Amino acid sequence: MALSDPLGDMLTRIRNGQRAGKNSVMAPASSLRSNVLDVLQREGYIRGYEKVDVRTGVSELRVELKYHEGEAVIKEIARVSTPGRRVYSKIKDLPKVYNGLGISILSTPRGVMSDHEARQANVGGEVLCRVF
Repeated sequence: MALSDPLGDMLTRIRNGQRAGKNSVMAPASSLRSNVLDVLQREGYIRGYEKVDVRTGVSELRVELKYHEGEAVIKEIARVSTPGRRVYSKIKDLPKVYNGLGISILSTPRGVMSDHEARQANVGGEVLCRVF
């Protein structure tokens, strides 16, 4: 069965894995998911990720979750733009997540980036998710 929201599925796997205290979670590989994980790694929300070949032509991403003093680093991770309701934002209208303590991940014409990077590049786009 095909997923209607592959990015939302990966975010849910991360959320459930951290609630269960797992060290890593697996998710099917795609370029959008890899780009979102790049942003999460740059911002320090996950330890890292790697692409694992399951069999010929099928790859998965192993996401290494991050904990600090037994607490999950990601307190909240939520999908903003869904397949049924796309949310776009100009850079001037982009709200700060928890007064700048969290990040929004955007898909822009210059690639997937955090809201801090988008403000520096002065470019808006589709708001994929919020992370705190």
